[in-house]
This record gives sequence, structure tokens and C-alpha cells, in this order.
Amino acid sequence: MTLLRRKKDRVLPGLSITLGFSVLYLSLIVLIPLAALALKSAELSPSEWWDTVSDPRVVASYRLSLLTAFFAALVNLVFGLLLAWVLVRYKFPGKRIVDGLIDLPFALPTAVAGIALTTIYAPKGWVGSLLEPLGIKVAYTPLGITLALIFIGIPFVVRTVQPVLQDMESDMEEAAVLLGSYRARTFFKVILPDLIPPLLTGFALAFARGIGEYGSVVFISGNMPMKTEIAPLLIITKLEQYEYSQAAAVAVVLLLISFVLLLFINILQRWSNRRLRSVKGG
Repeated sequence: MTLLRRKKDRVLPGLSITLGFSVLYLSLIVLIPLAALALKSAELSPSEWWDTVSDPRVVASYRLSLLTAFFAALVNLVFGLLLAWVLVRYKFPGKRIVDGLIDLPFALPTAVAGIALTTIYAPKGWVGSLLEPLGIKVAYTPLGITLALIFIGIPFVVRTVQPVLQDMESDMEEAAVLLGSYRARTFFKVILPDLIPPLLTGFALAFARGIGEYGSVVFISGNMPMKTEIAPLLIITKLEQYEYSQAAAVAVVLLLISFVLLLFINILQRWSNRRLRSVKGG
């Protein structure tokens, strides 16, 4: 039995070979480009670098990108869970179609999504013309940016939560209900603890995608400096003006902020996994 297990573990080549290829691949795809980005920004003097990243216009773009990405991921966290729950736990006509539509933002070019959303939510659009008399403006506002990020981020939450829900046994839920537990208590005490890790993963993926999103946002944002100008658009603007070092500096700071936030989410996810194991083990 031990020999079979060892053979099963060694289907791929040994650790040294697989680790070497993994490090090489990671270096070519991730580490070297990021290092080149940092080196390009280092062409600026310290004072020039600080003046670039602390410019009020740049700071405003950071704030807008991070806040809209955060709130979009938060909305997707709630409604992605609801969508995954409906797709897993209920049968209804057109279920396969709805399940396929979830992946549409993955396949749809982001520019097409941005144009479509702008057409719908513009003041003279189908939905925008109905909201404008109510004093609600979506296009060319942070609300429109958040809406675009919700559109492109919803598959990340649904697809990370859905497999976990499919693997969960319904016996514990039924037993809790038969023992007199309320449905809300059953959900928060029995179901939700197992869903916290995939929910955090989906949130992190949607948040990370939202921070760097450009195509679906550039049309609906209006691109007004200090108001609706996102950080990726500002980077593109600097590149078009041949300010490569300044663009790299803005990108490095955005990268560092994103890395710290995602690291915090990963630490929180690991803590929730350990806590869940200790509760189940106890």
C-alpha cells in the first residue's frame, strides 16, 4: 500500500525538476515583468517619484479604483452567493441557460461590455432615461463604474462558491430543521461557516479584477480627472504622453496597494480555514 502511494505521488518527475520548471515559469510570466516595472519606475529620482505618486490627480484615481472595486466585490459577494445557491439547490426551466449566462462576462470583450452598459445607463439610454427623472445618474459617475465592475466580477464569486455548495451534504441542514432550528439559524450556524473560505476567495478575485479593469470602465466612467478617472486609465494616459517612468511609478504603487489588500484577505481566509477545522475537530 505504501509503495503504491509513493508511485502515485511520483507520477510527475521529481521535486527538483518540477520545482525548477515552476520557478522558471513563474519568473518569466510574473516576476521578471514586475521587476522590469519596478526598475522602470526607479529611473525617476526619489523626489520625482514621490511627486508623481502623490499628485492629487493620481491619489484621486487610486481612491476611486479601490473604493469602486471594493464595493463591487462586496455586492458580488452577496448576490453571487444567492445565484450559486439558486443554481445548486433548485430546479427550474432555463436553469442551464442561466448557468451559462454567468460565464458571459468572461467571454465578452470588456470594451463591448462597457459600450453596452453605457448605452443602457446613459441619460438617454433605456434604463438611464427612467432613472434621470428620479435624480439618479448612473453613467459617468462612480456608481456607473461600480456597476461595470459588478458585471465583470460576478462570475468569480459564483464559480468559487458553486462547487462547494454542490459538495455539501444537505443531511445536516435537514437535521437542524427537524430539530426545530429556524432556517436563518441553520444557514448562519451550519451552512455559512463552510462557505466563508470560498466567499473570501471569490471576493479577492473580484476585487483584484476590479482594481485593474479598464475596458468595461473607460466608456461608462466619463474619464473626468479628480472625479471619474480610474488609475488604469491614468496609466494609459501617461503612456500615451510618453511618460513611461511616471506610468510605471503609478502602476507600482497600485500594485503594492493591491498586494497588501490581497495578502490581508488571504490571511483572513487561512484564519477562517483553521477556525473551521478546529470547530469541526472539537
